[in-house]
Amino acid sequence: MAVELRHLRYFVAVAQEGHVTRAAERLGLQQPPLSQQIKALEREIGVQLFRRKARGVDLTEAGRTLLADALAVLARVDDAVEGTRRTAAGKQGRLRIGMPPSGPFHPFVPRMIRRFREECPLVALSIQECLRAELVEGLQAGTLDVAFIRASIAPPEGLELHPLLEEPLVVALPSTHALARPGPRSAAVSLDRLATEPFIVYARRQGPALYDVTLAACAQAGFSPVLGQETDRIISALSLVASGLGVTLVPASMQSMTMDGVAFRPLRGPAQPKAFLSIAARRNAPSAAVRQFVAMVRRGAREEAAS
Repeated sequence: MAVELRHLRYFVAVAQEGHVTRAAERLGLQQPPLSQQIKALEREIGVQLFRRKARGVDLTEAGRTLLADALAVLARVDDAVEGTRRTAAGKQGRLRIGMPPSGPFHPFVPRMIRRFREECPLVALSIQECLRAELVEGLQAGTLDVAFIRASIAPPEGLELHPLLEEPLVVALPSTHALARPGPRSAAVSLDRLATEPFIVYARRQGPALYDVTLAACAQAGFSPVLGQETDRIISALSLVASGLGVTLVPASMQSMTMDGVAFRPLRGPAQPKAFLSIAARRNAPSAAVRQFVAMVRRGAREEAAS
């Protein structure tokens, strides 16, 4: 007979109860079969584990040694089983999250990450900032598990993409600009008043969403924009605005970032361009943590849209 986990559990129960009959009741067994199992365990190991008394049993010195080790083994097994269950439920494991440079400025994104950490504290989170093309490549290559994407697009090959929220774009102006100085921060700007301004645009090869929506909004306002410098990050675009090199359109959530030399103004008129936020993951992702995170984020977006 090889020593099995059930034999250790029987042994521990008898050792802790100090009585075979009480141990049998605790285990839901009959007393004779339990006694037989303990005797068989002693024969298998080749040592006496208990001294029988008139009203129970006492551990031998060898039995006390086995008890300490058996408790440790059973605890490790229980931990392994519980860990396996948590992993299967998405409550344990790891999650590699990608996000665009503007992601942290949308309050929804850090709020969802905080909520997931609170609900699943045993899932190890890592966050990587990437441009959109890199986010898609990371998901497809398996170096990222899930990613926030600043667009509402057709799902790239092998991925599923769920639109979450939308927000208006605002114009970022140099703070010395005539449209930035006179009125309050809330004074809206008609896009056609920027027809002669150089527009700082985002690198189309990295993520065409803001590039395309900027050109479409200008066309709807009746002009073709003067294209100024091109950059692949919103922060870089705002730095160029602060330097007086042009204007740019950014998601409204970027207004939470104060930058010296930049003023934000809402847009008015028929052209009301929007920025989108989506969540993407590999199709049929095997990780329960990924499925748990995506479901939580989608639920959070529905709650936010409803409120």
